[in-house]
Amino acid sequence: MSTEDRGPVFDGVRIGRPATGALIDAGYRTIADLPERLEELLPLHGFGPRAIELLAQARRAGR
Repeated sequence: MSTEDRGPVFDGVRIGRPATGALIDAGYRTIADLPERLEELLPLHGFGPRAIELLAQARRAGR
């Protein structure tokens, strides 16, 4: 079992605990690690459209 924090924040963006856990389980650690097309993440259990929008906003803001 991982001791890594799986709270609601992923790389400084509050996307929620399920979405954060889904990204960590899939091997992502930072926004820069994510695929160009964030929609590719939708099949991840616990990851939804709201998380995509929040991460897209973060990208546009230069995070």
